[in-house]
Amino acid sequence: MKISKYSFGIGDRFGRQGKAQLSAILEAEKQGISITPVWNKSYREHSIVGTRPADVRKEADEATKALGWNKPYFVDADHINLNTVDDFIPYSDFFTLDVAEAIGKPSPEDEIQDFIQNNEKYISGIPGLEIPVVLDREYLRRFAGQYLCAVNEAEKLYHYISQHKDPETFVVEVSIDEVDRSQTPADLFFILKALAEKKIPLQTIAPRFSGRFNKGVDYVGDLKRFEREFEQDLLVLDYAKKFFNLPASLKLSIHSGSDKFSIYPLMGRLIRKHDQGIHVKTAGTTWLEELIGLAEAGNEALNLVKKIYTEAYNRQEELTAPYAEVININPADLPLPPDFNSWNSKKIAAALRHVPDNPAFNPNLRQLMHVAYKIAAETDLLYFELLDKYKEIIARQVQENLLNRHILRIFSVA
Repeated sequence: MKISKYSFGIGDRFGRQGKAQLSAILEAEKQGISITPVWNKSYREHSIVGTRPADVRKEADEATKALGWNKPYFVDADHINLNTVDDFIPYSDFFTLDVAEAIGKPSPEDEIQDFIQNNEKYISGIPGLEIPVVLDREYLRRFAGQYLCAVNEAEKLYHYISQHKDPETFVVEVSIDEVDRSQTPADLFFILKALAEKKIPLQTIAPRFSGRFNKGVDYVGDLKRFEREFEQDLLVLDYAKKFFNLPASLKLSIHSGSDKFSIYPLMGRLIRKHDQGIHVKTAGTTWLEELIGLAEAGNEALNLVKKIYTEAYNRQEELTAPYAEVININPADLPLPPDFNSWNSKKIAAALRHVPDNPAFNPNLRQLMHVAYKIAAETDLLYFELLDKYKEIIARQVQENLLNRHILRIFSVA
């Protein structure tokens, strides 16, 4: 199955904003920007919230039917492995194969030797690749020791899914982003070559870039370096499509892609320059927009937001531990619960809403609330009742955030 040139992974912790998300994509369509929606939710998020993959399929199907969406859309089994994939297979048609845990695990020496012998020809250069890559036998050995096990894991997982689902009915992504260091152009070159040799019909790949992709806030890092890495990766993908018999629709996937405002224009300019596609995964932003909408609604909804924050403040270590690599909170910059509880709707919404030049915006508060969705799930039915009661004001927040702060910043040429 092929995916379109531009696609957006629209995370939705509680599965209530499918129509609001899709309305943003429909509005982008009116402005000449064609994007395929991909509803994504990971095993971890399902476990915390108490939902199932069937719920995401239901949300996507109901939203597209209600809004008359007659183009392709997908449901992503996000960051799955062999231990977690089974429940997703009946309901997903996009599978993000997360092989990060296998990166760095040792491979048999005979496999390493075979890899070196098969790729020694590239030591003298890679004909047709527009960027210079300097290699030697030692690099080939290091690469094999770092990545061959992960490639084998991707093969196992792809074939396992294929045994239960027709390969023509789903999209394959490989995730190698949740590691300590970014991949070089040479790394990505050989990863793609190895995946192609395993006959994995890769549609998207999520490499690790330098800098920090913290949840719910802007990119932190050297913009010039990111720009260089991103363009080099685009060139490697273009080469791989031509010479490794990978699908012509192969494209980069940006994980933790929500709110990366400073790099969006760079990404947009470069994908247009090289006529390449992109897949951007957003996760958690929708939940934050729900909180903003509830805060603006006032009354009992505002009180619930205050209660969630107080609980989150007191449970910081528990809530942040699973996300330690993708959040960076300075506790000293968090308001004390009594102070937060004295704030009005406008002040809380301004502190949470990601408008960087607004002096009221607090990125530390936003990151803590980003990981506090577990607390909302513990409120029994109250949170869901308030989502329904104030659905119109919440939907406006969700649509505006996805359209104006995300989609247009990447894809608009104005």
